[in-house]
Amino acid sequence: MTTNQPFTEPIEMAPHLSGCPYDSYARLREAGGAHQAVKPSGGQVWVISRYDDVKALLSDPRMSIEARNSRHGYQGFGLPPALDEHLMNVDDQAHARLRRLVSSAFTPRRVEAQRERVEAAVDRLVAAIVPNGRADLVAELAVPTPVVVICGLLGIPESDGAAFQAYTRSLMTPNDPNRPSTRDLVAGMHACLVALINRKRTEPADDLLTAMITARDGDDRLTENELTSLAFLILWAGFETTVHLISNAMATVLSEPGLANLVREEPDPHTPRMAALVEELLRRDGPMLTAIRRFPLEDLRVGERVVPAGDTVLLAIGSANRDPQYITNPDAIDLDRASSGHLGFGHGPHYCLGAPLARMEVRTALWTAVRRLPNLRLAIPEQELPWKPDHRQHALTELPVTFAAQPA
Repeated sequence: MTTNQPFTEPIEMAPHLSGCPYDSYARLREAGGAHQAVKPSGGQVWVISRYDDVKALLSDPRMSIEARNSRHGYQGFGLPPALDEHLMNVDDQAHARLRRLVSSAFTPRRVEAQRERVEAAVDRLVAAIVPNGRADLVAELAVPTPVVVICGLLGIPESDGAAFQAYTRSLMTPNDPNRPSTRDLVAGMHACLVALINRKRTEPADDLLTAMITARDGDDRLTENELTSLAFLILWAGFETTVHLISNAMATVLSEPGLANLVREEPDPHTPRMAALVEELLRRDGPMLTAIRRFPLEDLRVGERVVPAGDTVLLAIGSANRDPQYITNPDAIDLDRASSGHLGFGHGPHYCLGAPLARMEVRTALWTAVRRLPNLRLAIPEQELPWKPDHRQHALTELPVTFAAQPA
């Protein structure tokens, strides 16, 4: 099976579809909706590039998220069952059951109750860099913000937060020669989670982890593996994705004339204009280039192509959100769009449960930094910003900035 012109051979994933791949995405959309690609680690995948196709397949029950439906023996991280029985690994009734149990604990009230914690955490972090006149906003703002927030949400003591942060970041940097082995990292994180859950059973509190422990649907409740796996997923997804979301939002606001002034004019982080800005930042510069891999349960036609059952499929959210067939002038940040309908948090049954919390975090971090750091600007040219060479994530490794230093 060959790819559509102009791609007569499978497309390499790196560098063309990693880092900032939007020019390559535009070429893919023009040439057809589905293309074969070769991952940097080897192995072919299908890349789905057009908005209508991506949105439809995100909610298509014929697209399985379960690795057992891969005809090529997909392994992924190969986590043990104690950390792998979560929402992003199961379909249909099994997924609906887990989501129903978790949703009963992940209430709007519980998320809204985090607002003061989010604002206080960001205030402390920004206050710490105010006297310096320069900072790396990835390391000094984007990384620590979600650690504090997730620890507060789950009821993890902040003393344990640094350990969970270290485990998560190490797992996401598999090429770091100085990191512990994946086996040791997974074992360490599992041990921490088990100890924390046992503590919550004897010392319950008004937090998400306690609510997950006690969550019931009739006689149904989470198993031990499901409980540790869901806690692991919340830590992993809530931390890593939010780091990149905050970093990308800051980079865009500091790169485009007028956006920083718009933020400065808002009286608080939660105004309609701030909400509209964050939606556009999610759409155009969101951290997820592709959704988690799927496997068709039967041969599926996508445009002029037929994707065979069991092949690995990557739904290119980063391409779909910039598709001119979906939205006019897609490369612009436009706060007056009537309705974006973007896919930054996914679509369908696997839509991100933590979306409201992530939105709150990025609004708060963006508004606080821009308002409290006078003359905030990039310390290097925009085109020199260091993006990860990753086909899955649009993510900065650092964001150096300068500003007018002030007394502490």
